[in-house]
Amino acid sequence: MKRQILALLLLIAAVTAGNAQNSQVLYFMNLPQATTLNPALKPTGRFYLGLPGISDISVRVDNNFLSFSDLFADGVISDTTFAFLNDGPWLEDFLGGLGDNNSLEPQAGVKLFGLAFTVKDNLRISFDITARADANIVFPGDLLRLGLMGNSDFIGKTIDLTSFRTDMTAYGEIGIGASGNITDRLRIGGRLLVLSGVASGYLTNNHSSLTINEDFTHTADADMVFNFSAPLYFITEDDGSIHGAEFDEARFNDFSSTLPYLTAMSNPGFGIDLGAEYRINDMFAVSAAVKDLGFIKWKRDLSQLSIKSTFEFNGLTMQDVYDESLSFDELINWTIDSLQNVLVLEDNPAEFTTRLPATVIGAFGFTPVKFLTLGVLSQTRFEGPVIHQATTLSGNLNFGNSFSTTVAYTAANRRYDNLGFGLAFRGGFAQFFLLVDNIPLKWTTVTSGEGSFRMPEYWNTVQARLGLNLVFGNRQREEILPAM
Repeated sequence: MKRQILALLLLIAAVTAGNAQNSQVLYFMNLPQATTLNPALKPTGRFYLGLPGISDISVRVDNNFLSFSDLFADGVISDTTFAFLNDGPWLEDFLGGLGDNNSLEPQAGVKLFGLAFTVKDNLRISFDITARADANIVFPGDLLRLGLMGNSDFIGKTIDLTSFRTDMTAYGEIGIGASGNITDRLRIGGRLLVLSGVASGYLTNNHSSLTINEDFTHTADADMVFNFSAPLYFITEDDGSIHGAEFDEARFNDFSSTLPYLTAMSNPGFGIDLGAEYRINDMFAVSAAVKDLGFIKWKRDLSQLSIKSTFEFNGLTMQDVYDESLSFDELINWTIDSLQNVLVLEDNPAEFTTRLPATVIGAFGFTPVKFLTLGVLSQTRFEGPVIHQATTLSGNLNFGNSFSTTVAYTAANRRYDNLGFGLAFRGGFAQFFLLVDNIPLKWTTVTSGEGSFRMPEYWNTVQARLGLNLVFGNRQREEILPAM
């Protein structure tokens, strides 16, 4: 168990992936959740209540290097399902598509409580509590090329790994927002975010490189620090080497012990969202926002692993697995053993700070008739050295307060075939919504031992959001700024 936990931690820090790009469809819907993207927006309904676990659930997995077409060799699911891990033309095509900075970012969020109400048709106050989990990895393409193709093409070369970075964060967010009209045409809003960190794994990469020697050994030169804030402790040998890690299960024996851990403000943080919306005339409106300007200070259950040395090791890669001279499990175990020998557990781990990935949003809306809004949305997200940009064209149909739908097209992640769809319908005070941002346009037939079925051919982003709002009170359409 100890070995598996250490493997998991290393996997988080070195193989897996935050908030990723925000929903493109949500911004164009008159939903209470849209104010999380721009606090100046004023959705329909004078009073909104979001119940725990059902008012807003979102899931997203985003990457810019791996798609379904890389997974299935000749469209067949078999023992060699992951085509890019098998030597041959699929592997070559996959590696040829890698860029200098490749990213993988999973995200999940659940709203635990939501409340908003309008005062005198102008001032809107909001309060919400949300649980979030984000992760992010950025790595150079040559690192994966070396691991999958082998040493031969890299003999005598040095691979710069300094751009490699990764972090994982789980935290709670309390948002307190307000918006109101400054003039008849200008509306502004803001949200104060009070953050409580639950767990984090964060890599600081000051310098790292890997040289492939003539004798196929590897020389690594690294100055890296892995910071963890989590209920775990590391097991060391007499020589100081790390043998494994264990979770402190006693902290989670029952609800009475788990709840204080999750709700304590031991890892405090703060943030802010700012937004504005300006109506040019009855048909045209523009809006802009800056969100997630903030940080979390990690102070609880700290552990710190560091690698600050130059060392050599045998250059085992996936090519050894292809040649059947080594099993995949043996490769993983060897990798863990090699890292355990150079990882140093710091006696007095330092506090560390992580920043929220800030996002800049700009939008333009055109409402030629009362029930139709056409929009353009731009989102730029800053993830350390990596900048994610997405541009969306949308059309929104709004049939009073009972039903609305949005169709959107987005260019992002080096892909230009992202189709988004959203719908919301209301019966009485209950408002249900479903948003899907990345519907693939091209599908292919995949076969397995149990038959054949259709799957997306090119699909590297999966994002969905759904929920049930309780909305009371209506406003006339002419009071609503065009949906962005």
